[in-house]
Amino acid sequence: MKEGQSLRSRLKALRATTTAAALGAGVWLEVAAQQAVNDLPGGPAVNQLNFHPPVTKIAEEQHWLHWFMLIICTVIFVLVFGVMFYSILKHRKSVGHKSQELAEPIWVELGWTIVPLLIVIGMALPATKVLVAQKDTTNSDLTIKATGMQWKWGYDYIKGEGEGIGFLSTLDNSHRVMSNSGKPEAVDDYLLKVDNPLVVPVGKKVRIITTANDVIHAWMVPAFGVKQDAIPGFVRDTWFRAEKTGDFYGQCAELCGKEHAYMPIHVKVVTAEEYTKWVDEKKKAMAAAADDPNKVWTLTDLVKRGESVYAANCAACHQANGKGAGPIKPLDGSAIVTDADHLKMTEIMLNGAAGGAMPAWKQLSDTELAAVMTYAKNSWSNQTQQIVQPAQVVAARK
Repeated sequence: MKEGQSLRSRLKALRATTTAAALGAGVWLEVAAQQAVNDLPGGPAVNQLNFHPPVTKIAEEQHWLHWFMLIICTVIFVLVFGVMFYSILKHRKSVGHKSQELAEPIWVELGWTIVPLLIVIGMALPATKVLVAQKDTTNSDLTIKATGMQWKWGYDYIKGEGEGIGFLSTLDNSHRVMSNSGKPEAVDDYLLKVDNPLVVPVGKKVRIITTANDVIHAWMVPAFGVKQDAIPGFVRDTWFRAEKTGDFYGQCAELCGKEHAYMPIHVKVVTAEEYTKWVDEKKKAMAAAADDPNKVWTLTDLVKRGESVYAANCAACHQANGKGAGPIKPLDGSAIVTDADHLKMTEIMLNGAAGGAMPAWKQLSDTELAAVMTYAKNSWSNQTQQIVQPAQVVAARK
């Protein structure tokens, strides 16, 4: 009787466990369906195993080279291990074979020297051709300097149509908020959306000069077949010629600090007509936004300007409420921020602090630096009524 009750109890427990597992699986599948994302044209695909679809001749050559090398390595692997395992099984001791010393004729010595040499040469020739082509940055139609900094990219158009244009490209703040929430929305371009994409014309040879302000970064766009380190104090270069219009994405490919995952690269390839229009609009916008560093601002105007600068560059770490997070020190109530000696805060803004944990912001204009410092000094509980004028930042830079 007791055994029958025990069996029934076990069956009930098993049914309950099975039901719970089925419900859990159903919920998981429902959530997965709700959070499904799509392939991102010009960027990563869902469950991607191969390279990005190429949009440059160099990327096409790299794809061909990859499969060529893989096939050769696979054939060598199968032949070598096939012969090895055949010999082990066919001549094993358990079927009566005995070990013996074999003569080493000269043709064997020559064979296992010459054949690998020919294989290596056969692999090296096409690889060298592609590598040389990758490094040929001559006769470019457009030259752009990409400067890596913790944690964004700065672009300066230094030759060709658009010469003189310069801007920063930063992760879109909405994606930062999603990441900080721990429960990001299912969007196709997660952590790849920027506020200012790099714009280039289709069919033109674009030379990219890379350098960095602080640590080693790397400018990489897989669809272009481009990856070039950006090293402080050094200038490196690479190039691409996009053959299709569209949006193409990459990321910093060198571990550059705690915000490494927040350094996306977005390149927008447009037609020649669209590019000319973009250049005209960008130059007009830059001229309108140009500031006279000798202008004397009012407190209200500087705080208003500084609010937008803070939201774009500082809120990601120090938070919108100025409280900081973890190792990030709060600005609200900070003795340095509220100090009447503005030079203390200015030095940190220009040169960074805490061994790079607080990056340098010298890439911002004098007016932007003055505005964001004035905003911090007069926000939250920091109602100091202090003003930092752009001319003071100019003097501190010298």
